[in-house]
Amino acid sequence: MATRTRRPERREEPLSRQRIVEAAIALLDTAGEGALTFRALAERLATGPGAIYWHVTGKDELLNAATDAVIAATMTTDTTSTADTAGTGAATPQEAIRTLALGVFDAIDAHPWIGTQLARAPSQSPLLRVFEHLGRHVQTLGVPHPAQFTAASALLNYILGVGGQNAANARGHHQHTSRTEFLNTTATAWANLDPDEYPFTRDVAHQLRDHDDRTEFLAGLDLILTGITTHQNPTDPTPP
Repeated sequence: MATRTRRPERREEPLSRQRIVEAAIALLDTAGEGALTFRALAERLATGPGAIYWHVTGKDELLNAATDAVIAATMTTDTTSTADTAGTGAATPQEAIRTLALGVFDAIDAHPWIGTQLARAPSQSPLLRVFEHLGRHVQTLGVPHPAQFTAASALLNYILGVGGQNAANARGHHQHTSRTEFLNTTATAWANLDPDEYPFTRDVAHQLRDHDDRTEFLAGLDLILTGITTHQNPTDPTPP
């Protein structure tokens, strides 16, 4: 009788904190924060909850690690922009801030749960990463030291506010209809408002119908940057 050759068993990738965080991000993206349990995560990783607890102590730590992993990826792009600013060439501080802001905006759009996590834990590293890099760019802009905290905070609040609202709109209004259908319906409702009570809203209803979220986000960011740079370089001469 011929001897059967035993096929080698497939070796599974060992469980690690990185694998756990990646699986948590995938689960959060598909099912939201409410579905993130250690039991669901264990099923996805084909392991037991106890093995996960060896690497992560609880859900709060896991959410923070998942948020930090996504935000850290946006910082990689921002670091490149910062290096360009300090080198020969390409990026200005304004462009570096736009790159960072758009990276966070896109991250929140792709992972809507991040906006809530960033707002929930202001002392944690994910939010501090963004604030730190914004602050460095504000310093590079030449903003006077007493105004740097205000400038960086205004930029951070705008990014988180608009990014979070955009993600909330996508989750809340576009589940059963396309974005185009939703905007058309809303713009039509705006156009039919009482002309005496809502003259401005009626006047811009057509702009709502055709607007691009990322373009509007960057336009608003530029308004803030213009205000920051204008404030530090007043046109009126300083009185003696």
